[in-house]
Amino acid sequence: MWPGVVIVILMWLIKFGQPVVAPDAVLYGVFAGFVGGAAIVLWWLLFSRARWFDRLGAVALMVVGLFATRRIVDVSIATGAMGYLFFFLAIPVVSSALVVWAVATRRLSDGVRRATMVATILLASGVFALIRTGGFTAASFKNDLHWRWAKTSEEQLMAKSGNEPGALPPTRRAAEAPAETPMAQLGNQPAPPPAQPAEQPSAQPGTEPTPLPPVGAAAEAPKNDLVAKSGGEPAALASAPAAVETGPYWPGFRGPHRDDIIPGVRIKTDWAASPPVALWRRPIGPGWSSFAVSGGLIYTQEQRGPDEIVACYKLTTGEPVWAHRDAARFWESNGGPGPRATPTLSNGRVYTFGGTGILNVLNAADGSVVWSRNAASDTGTEVPYWGFASSPLVAGDVVIVATAGRLAAYDLGTGAKRWSGPARGVSYSSPHLATLDGVPQVLLLSQPGAISVALADGTLLWEHPWKGYPILQPALTADGDVLIAVSDSSGIRRLAVARGPGGWTVQERWTSIGLKPYFNDFVVHNGHAFGFDGSILACIDLKDGKRVWKGGRYGNGQLLLLADQNVLLVSSEEGELALVGATPDQFKELARIPAIEGKTWNHPVLAGDVLLVRNGEEMAAFRLSLASP
Repeated sequence: MWPGVVIVILMWLIKFGQPVVAPDAVLYGVFAGFVGGAAIVLWWLLFSRARWFDRLGAVALMVVGLFATRRIVDVSIATGAMGYLFFFLAIPVVSSALVVWAVATRRLSDGVRRATMVATILLASGVFALIRTGGFTAASFKNDLHWRWAKTSEEQLMAKSGNEPGALPPTRRAAEAPAETPMAQLGNQPAPPPAQPAEQPSAQPGTEPTPLPPVGAAAEAPKNDLVAKSGGEPAALASAPAAVETGPYWPGFRGPHRDDIIPGVRIKTDWAASPPVALWRRPIGPGWSSFAVSGGLIYTQEQRGPDEIVACYKLTTGEPVWAHRDAARFWESNGGPGPRATPTLSNGRVYTFGGTGILNVLNAADGSVVWSRNAASDTGTEVPYWGFASSPLVAGDVVIVATAGRLAAYDLGTGAKRWSGPARGVSYSSPHLATLDGVPQVLLLSQPGAISVALADGTLLWEHPWKGYPILQPALTADGDVLIAVSDSSGIRRLAVARGPGGWTVQERWTSIGLKPYFNDFVVHNGHAFGFDGSILACIDLKDGKRVWKGGRYGNGQLLLLADQNVLLVSSEEGELALVGATPDQFKELARIPAIEGKTWNHPVLAGDVLLVRNGEEMAAFRLSLASP
């Protein structure tokens, strides 16, 4: 018996001890269950002293039990981890149960042993039909497991009254929402296919948004096509008004330049003496959107049952102001339900992109629809595995989104499609505006590598091959080079891009594995790049890509740079806030406090002295003490 017992002990020690001892080697812990299970089966078949009938019967029963259970488990378990989650969870449990049974019944009669063997194996595999997962953390693969019948945080939120973001009366014709569909079922549905394009009127300018109804009430299902005239031609809408921004301003994903850099702000870093002051916190629907901020209002995206929501709240109190909703729901097991992109503010309008491909342009003051398109249908793009995650980019007179690996630009005034870029597979990155060699262009990281297209018409300017599944934004160095990362193991590559008589040239300067961000964007500061190397912060020198320090464990979190005082503001995957020195000499954590609970992948936002954080369950605002200039 002792080899089987030793294997079980080692398997569970590695599985639970690995995240503590070596957090960057998460795969060793994940695959410990597979390897340990295989080792137990080999021991049982080849080295145990059980009768051959029992040896073969136990293994056959394990296989039958696992595959039979997989047919009835919750869809979150069946589809999690690219379809392997059930086996990751069940194999170590079922194989350990075999060893426990063998030890506990070794002195019993054959009949009793065989009966208890059947019961033990079927119970060990069948218990997984009783649970579901809310996803898992990327750093430690820690699953958010619950009983299958337990309400999700989204269901609990919708069951409470007074939690609807928005209180404007409905003015559009209401359509029955599938309110009779149980939320547990809604929460476990894959993404619906993109709607077919249509050129019919959908929402007129000035139409007011509708409030979120309580569960069971009727919900509107507005169409998501271009506002059109009676002749089928795009309606000519007035150009967006030139808005004068007052107060705290954060126009969208990663700030004004999509680089997470905040100049001109200095805060007190001794949080023991001057801690962040909690202004408010409130529950929110699931989604991985961050915030846009302007005029004392904040804008974000979330999911509430069958409706995808664009919501506006007050910055200082968190009170709801208005909500726009579309009858759309994206869900996948790893990240759960909800939109993945962040709203963009420009000239009094809010530009949003949903998880299934709906591009909305709304009035920032009241949420009324200016125009709406289904960009997935427009470009013939299927919803990718993790959903559309591109935050809209407003540049010149167009708004640009990435429908996976293809860029699409729409006229700001009419919503007419202006151009489409070349198709380049899958991408979860957002379009990035850059001026290289004096030429304005839009960069995008996609499955084959990096591409750049002309802002004017979307024609391909240059591309660089480096295969991956990119989620991050490219970054620019002070001297105009481009930094890219395409997967969780690729590291960072520095490219020199130039325009010559023969066209554009792209030269690789170096590739560094000293910084390996996954979906955690990095920042460039004073000749160095700071970001996440797995779950640990790291700093590399941009001259040669060599790592200069690594330290601190924050999971797969996000960060901001306070450039004027060389400080990183870090949001950890577990919902903590930390301050870290952004200097190349050494890693130094200045402060750390708990902020919100739950898996936190959303980017934090600092608007003036107000820090906003959120995840898929709650959002909160903190006032930071400003330091003297």
